[in-house]
Amino acid sequence: MIKRENIRNIAIIAHVDHGKTTLVDAMLAQSGTFRENEQVDERVMDSNDLEKERGITILAKNTSLYYKDVKINIIDTPGHADFGGEVERGLEMVDGVLLLVDAFEGCMPQTRFVLSKALALDLKPVIVVNKVDRPNARPYEVVDEVLDLFIDLGATEDQLDTPVIYASGRDGWATAEYNPEQPNDDLTDLFELIVNYIPCPDCEDDAPFQMLVSNIDYDEYTGRIAVGKIQRGKINVNMPLSVCRHDGKISHAKATKLFTFEGLKKTPADEVGAGDVVAISGISDINIGETVCDTNTPEALPFVKIDDPVLSMTFSVNDSPFAGQDGKFVTSRHLRDRLFRELDSNVSLRVEETDTTESFIVSGRGELHLSVLIENMRREGYEFQVSNPVVIYKEIDGVKCEPIERLTVDVPDEYTGTVMDGIINRKGEMTNMSPTAQGYTRLEFLIPSRGLIGYRSELLTATKGTGIINSILEKYEPYKGDFTGRTRGTLIAWEDGTTITYGLYNAQERGTLFVGAGVKVYEGMIVGENARLEDVVVNVCKKKHATNTRASGSDDALKLVPPKDLSLEQCLDFIADDELLEVTPNSLRMRKRILNTGLRAKSVSRNK
Repeated sequence: MIKRENIRNIAIIAHVDHGKTTLVDAMLAQSGTFRENEQVDERVMDSNDLEKERGITILAKNTSLYYKDVKINIIDTPGHADFGGEVERGLEMVDGVLLLVDAFEGCMPQTRFVLSKALALDLKPVIVVNKVDRPNARPYEVVDEVLDLFIDLGATEDQLDTPVIYASGRDGWATAEYNPEQPNDDLTDLFELIVNYIPCPDCEDDAPFQMLVSNIDYDEYTGRIAVGKIQRGKINVNMPLSVCRHDGKISHAKATKLFTFEGLKKTPADEVGAGDVVAISGISDINIGETVCDTNTPEALPFVKIDDPVLSMTFSVNDSPFAGQDGKFVTSRHLRDRLFRELDSNVSLRVEETDTTESFIVSGRGELHLSVLIENMRREGYEFQVSNPVVIYKEIDGVKCEPIERLTVDVPDEYTGTVMDGIINRKGEMTNMSPTAQGYTRLEFLIPSRGLIGYRSELLTATKGTGIINSILEKYEPYKGDFTGRTRGTLIAWEDGTTITYGLYNAQERGTLFVGAGVKVYEGMIVGENARLEDVVVNVCKKKHATNTRASGSDDALKLVPPKDLSLEQCLDFIADDELLEVTPNSLRMRKRILNTGLRAKSVSRNK
């Protein structure tokens, strides 16, 4: 075994919005990765359009920097539980982790998840208490919480003896000895800790080449690029390779180009040795979890088990009256090819074919996981329709079991009673209640995953936008029983046409409208939410009959309440079992599965 003293491989792991990407920005800037006059965006690692818009990390990404003579390969991982698969495969490439914890929020559901995965792989952890300069920060209490979490997760004595560093990623400083009056000037303490505490890779440099593919990159000129940490041996340009496939078969390829990560760029290399992270071009059909090795010793490496999906939706060809008007890709073949192509890089996703060629069951880790796929497909020009998300049940020892999530809600004190009632009505069980900042309370529950579908928007309404909700899959338990889902019905368009102010004015008395005047609608399309439980058919295309009678004030302009504009996630939360969401590049339209009013009424009466 040879120790590669000049390399460190680390992942930055944390709950969402605890500052991982911002800290990476500061590390890259202070290590001299950027030129002095170079213009760099904030959260430079979030390169995807959706990541920039939403302010979250969706895909795990590689970068590297140099501190003194040591190359530090860094993997920036997502914080959302829905993208846990990205975290799990990213940890395959590293020897240690920086566990970031917000100095105010402390340990959150995803903190537990990412730490449990790191401890299971016996990775060296460093606790980074970030945002210590924010108001109401409680860094020392948070350190105690993290150590309690280590104990709760069964950490060994060696893992418990982990160093702590206090940081402000936004201001670019870190210190081992925190003094609020005299914060540090830079990240030197953090760099020193990484170099001196995180182990360097233990490698067999002279052994036959072997690498597990942990990520897939793509280049429009060279095609698919396999990314991973070299476990043993070295690789050269044009070297013949064997690929150990998932099905046990072995195929052959050649490394046409090699790249290493230097800052934000991939730099061509002629040879890369064991312990380093490399990107290999030339294997056209490579997949995550497959092993690339020397042709004389094709030995597969085990791939980390990715947790199973908990939610599924049906994706199908758009069959509404407006089908084909927006999208470039509208057929079942287009839809099938795109969904199965997503499996190449999205390791947490599952796609199943149904008994019809028009529909596919797509399963993921949560609503956000699936909605990001839907949004990406929209932007690429795909047109299709999706069902409401439903949980995936498991049969354990002959008993029907459902996924249970650990839910954390931070709310102002005056709303705790309302939030508790709403969650308990959805079969949630409270496990903890504690004050956080002045005037705020943290509530913790165990709740069925199906109880969270549609709850996020309900929480924001109940708390006037002040509630913060986080959840993560905890376990499976026997089915908890039925509960009331959506408490309001829908307003459904009576006929095809264009909405008219007069018709909308009459309809808005029934509830909340989702469309304004001058919008094309079709029979069976959902145009609003009823104030009561039942569905009501309304004529939003109705015109006022012309008469020769004029009364004082009758011709005054009718005042419409501005329509409620629903986001993609809100639409998915809203639709029920008998409804679909039509997704096109330019529009989101909710509709009934059965569009014809008469046929729908017959179907309802048959099912009573």
